[in-house]
Amino acid sequence: DRGNGQQLYECPMCSLTCTNIQILEEHVDLHLEEQSFLEGGNIRDLELAQRLQTEEDKWQRSEEEKREREEFKKLQRQYGLDNSGGYKQQFLKNMEREVDRGRMQPFEYHKRKADMMECLAFGIDDGKTKTSGVIEALCKYYQNENKDVRHVWLSRGVDHFHSSLGDRGWGCGYRNFQMLLSSLLQNSFYNDCLKDTTLVPSIPKIQSMIEDAWREGFDPHGASHFKNRLHGSKAWIGACEIYSLLTSLRIKCQIIDFHKPTGPMGTHPRLFEWVLRYYSTDNEGGAKVVCTSKPPIYLQHQGHSRTVVGIEEKKNKTLCLLLFDPGCPSQEMQKLLKQNSDGTSLKLLRKFVGSLKEKQYQIVAVDGVLSLEEKAARCHASQVLTSEKIP
Repeated sequence: DRGNGQQLYECPMCSLTCTNIQILEEHVDLHLEEQSFLEGGNIRDLELAQRLQTEEDKWQRSEEEKREREEFKKLQRQYGLDNSGGYKQQFLKNMEREVDRGRMQPFEYHKRKADMMECLAFGIDDGKTKTSGVIEALCKYYQNENKDVRHVWLSRGVDHFHSSLGDRGWGCGYRNFQMLLSSLLQNSFYNDCLKDTTLVPSIPKIQSMIEDAWREGFDPHGASHFKNRLHGSKAWIGACEIYSLLTSLRIKCQIIDFHKPTGPMGTHPRLFEWVLRYYSTDNEGGAKVVCTSKPPIYLQHQGHSRTVVGIEEKKNKTLCLLLFDPGCPSQEMQKLLKQNSDGTSLKLLRKFVGSLKEKQYQIVAVDGVLSLEEKAARCHASQVLTSEKIP
């Protein structure tokens, strides 16, 4: 364009008008240098942002892995898989703590240590946490109880075992097996299966017996969870380990999985109905109190297990389980032995439908003896499926 006869040049980038082409070229060059500088800065900023994000992602992954390792170690400690020793080590450590606190004299420490070492050498329980005679006391109580119990069925000859200094916090599964075994040892029907087990074994011995069952081929998936080793650990056990151990002894049993509530407010009425059928089948009649030949039932839920020793049926048809809890000390169980009991101590044992509200329960129920062929078949089956689900 011409203005007043003068040639004008417009910048294509900012529309600035120049009167000299050289000035315009220099002006445009400045635009290009500025743009190049800005683009370079943007690239550097992008690279910096990407590097910072990469470092942030790496830090987050590191923290997540650290949390996972800590959580895994916590779970290992919780379930006794942290290689911190087993029954013997915990027993000695807890006794040393009692001596340090002045609650145990040194001579008692040495005596109890010697007793423990002897029992472990022979593989038998020392019997110091055992309470016998509770079932007999219950029979007498129910014979005289006239308030609201219509029928009661009981397992015969079950001794109660509670946790000791050596297994406190992790031994409930082993203690429940001892309760179950105490009843089987008093039942001649199982003599042939238990000819090599005449006394209730110690917890380390039970651990070795489960390892023997794994070596026979029972439950390889469960064995791998424990890396095929229980002895010398504080590992928790559950229904599958109890099933494997019993079956390896040719004791016929089954696992029933109550994998979801079947009643209102998270209750499990079908569990109670199953237990009633277990005890009342072949034991129906007019008698109010029936001491059956049925072995007790192993009852498992997340974090704990107990032993079902009987069931009440109230006059209004309400059902109530009778449970031996390995967490209950001998002093409390001894209260049940008093013949003149007014029934208040039964609160230790009674569990109504509204009392069992865990998400899932499993039971192991004994119902006979296996032949060698049946044992082999169950061993093979346990490698595929070990539980029957109740819908």
